[in-house]
Amino acid sequence: MQKPVILHIETATEVCSVALSQGDMLIALKEENRGYSHAEKLITFIQTVVQESSLTMNDLHAVCLSSGPGSYTGLRIGASTAKGLCYTLNIPLISISTLESIVLGIKPNWKAKNTLFCPMIDAKRMEVYTALITQENEFLLPIQAMIIDEKSFSNYLLEHPIIFCGNGAEKCKPIFENNKHAKFDFTPLSAKNQILYALDKYKKKQFEDVAYFEPFYLKEYIPGKSTVKGLY
Repeated sequence: MQKPVILHIETATEVCSVALSQGDMLIALKEENRGYSHAEKLITFIQTVVQESSLTMNDLHAVCLSSGPGSYTGLRIGASTAKGLCYTLNIPLISISTLESIVLGIKPNWKAKNTLFCPMIDAKRMEVYTALITQENEFLLPIQAMIIDEKSFSNYLLEHPIIFCGNGAEKCKPIFENNKHAKFDFTPLSAKNQILYALDKYKKKQFEDVAYFEPFYLKEYIPGKSTVKGLY
């Protein structure tokens, strides 16, 4: 059986990352962590990884997208690009929670069975998009928006090491760093985190409906007040 070639797109945070895999192997990666440059970089990155692999777009078997929560604009750009490719090439769309992708990227660094993972995506001030995930990928706390304070996760920290990770973890570090069970991993988010997850979903044919798929924004987008005179 031919090993599927899957394109992986990550635009949920400030990271713009594109990976290409064949089976369970990473064959090309292009990414940048210099602010929200998805609109300018994403298509170029996709073209780059395909060309570096000596493949064409017609060789793709599926597209995997980090579906949120995260940046409203970044998620929109990623979703519209992924859906456009799937429509054009007539291939399936696979999605993965951005929080789960963060955990998959750091899990090899933390193998103790009692360990919990707390991925955090910055949502301004002391709010984060977060969840609490076990080593077995079970959600002890569902994905939610949370304002972090000294009481956050206190019951779990009594009994479990918790690995705080993602781009929202650094601002929360001063709150938790004196707790002996609090650990931190600032490994950047990457599209390559999706590879094994996407392969498993592809084999099981667990695909999204391309026509109706929408990113998981978690919170409703509220545009800022216009600063242009006469428009507000």
